[in-house]
Amino acid sequence: MKTIHTSRTVNAMIYAEEFPMGKIKVRQAFPSAQVEFLDPFILLHHAAIDVPEGINQLHEGVGPHPHRGFSPVTFIFKGGVHHRDSRGNNSVIEAGGVQWMNAGMGIIHSERPPANIQELGGKQEIIQMWVNTPAAFKKEQPAYFPRTKAEIPFVLKDEGKARINVVAGSFEGAKSSIPTLSAINAYTLELVAGADFSIAIPEDHNAFIYLLEGEINISGYGKMEALHAATLNKDGEGIHITAKTKVNALLMSGTPLNEPIAAQGPFVMNTEIEIMEAMRDYRMGKMGILIED
Repeated sequence: MKTIHTSRTVNAMIYAEEFPMGKIKVRQAFPSAQVEFLDPFILLHHAAIDVPEGINQLHEGVGPHPHRGFSPVTFIFKGGVHHRDSRGNNSVIEAGGVQWMNAGMGIIHSERPPANIQELGGKQEIIQMWVNTPAAFKKEQPAYFPRTKAEIPFVLKDEGKARINVVAGSFEGAKSSIPTLSAINAYTLELVAGADFSIAIPEDHNAFIYLLEGEINISGYGKMEALHAATLNKDGEGIHITAKTKVNALLMSGTPLNEPIAAQGPFVMNTEIEIMEAMRDYRMGKMGILIED
């Protein structure tokens, strides 16, 4: 366990504005007017969706669409998500779990409510995070890593008031089984009011924290409210948090790739030519076919 002597300061506090994405309303913390992206983190969408009873699952959620060049990662906080893709993966992950996919050279996937969504409360709450892939791996074969909450190691802090779920990377002896393509730590935080603890962050990592619900105090900064993301400067050994209420949050850190980014639609590459190649390959069927059933 590493003791935090100096806390990182907050670079930007970003309110996640809501906007429609097809039938779904999502909150986008970044890209934003304040922060374009935080290398290697490209995009953060937070959605809380009420799923009506009696609907056709194949008409809800997000239908088949392609990706290339990055890892679309879906953290599930409420309900569940049914993932299908053009590589034959087909699984349902419920609250507390994650669907981590390295899109590589190209894959088509869909994310729908599971058939038992009403038994799970009739609500989906998720964060989708786009994690950039190093140029050397953008044309690798796609890979999909589903993990249930029971498969994600965790660490308890402050006499159990804080639970840190280690979705990717490691923390105080707990290590995730998900193989990331660059150095990434991803933690979901479940806190009760009064939880007071520190998390060390590698000095070369960019880092942010996003609050889905609740209110915390960040040492050296002050109050942070729900539906905000705080990006952190590289000027301390970690972050010290005090929960003022019940809190659900996502904290991620990663080594910046320091590579050029060309992003358009569902593709994140290094050059505009590679974007055009991705569009061509998708139209030609080189990313496979997904027929949902």
